[in-house]
Amino acid sequence: MDDKTARGNRLGLLIVGLVLMILSALTIARGAGAFPQAPARSPLVDGSVRQPFATYDPWLWWVIAAAGIVLALFGLRWLLTQARRGRLGGMRLDSGPDGVTEVDTGSVTDAAAAEAGTHPAIINATADMIGTSAHPAVRMKVVVAEDAPMSAVREQLCGVVIPHMRQALEAERVPAVARVSLENAPRRPRTVA
Repeated sequence: MDDKTARGNRLGLLIVGLVLMILSALTIARGAGAFPQAPARSPLVDGSVRQPFATYDPWLWWVIAAAGIVLALFGLRWLLTQARRGRLGGMRLDSGPDGVTEVDTGSVTDAAAAEAGTHPAIINATADMIGTSAHPAVRMKVVVAEDAPMSAVREQLCGVVIPHMRQALEAERVPAVARVSLENAPRRPRTVA
């Protein structure tokens, strides 16, 4: 999930939370008798609430249906946004009179993940390029043997993988975030001679 999606989620949750807090405060106030025109023991859906539904029958239901469809479309858009990964597909490294040099970032990240995986402590690694062509960044997921020293893993990533990535992208700075998870080291099969 990229930063824009995370900000949208936080804003949406803030709005829903505020609406629910206001509704719960009104419910508590009604139960405490703060509204004399609506006593706590009277039903919420009485004649004054049912009357508009009966009076404006032909078009009111169409408005309610349209509002439901709009709400469903917002929900669908939100779900699709959650699946968006924000990956950077390609980068233009150079352009001039002789042509354009572009690189497929998938190839670069696959090579970086493979290079990270050459270290004996790293069981598996994947990488994605995010950001823009002007400001690329790397997101890595690394599975490490739980008995491996983290300093060796850090040295492999910071001393080998990321510098090679910067060199391939011809960039001075490529921010990287590595999410490391620990697993039991795979057992090597025993061979009997």
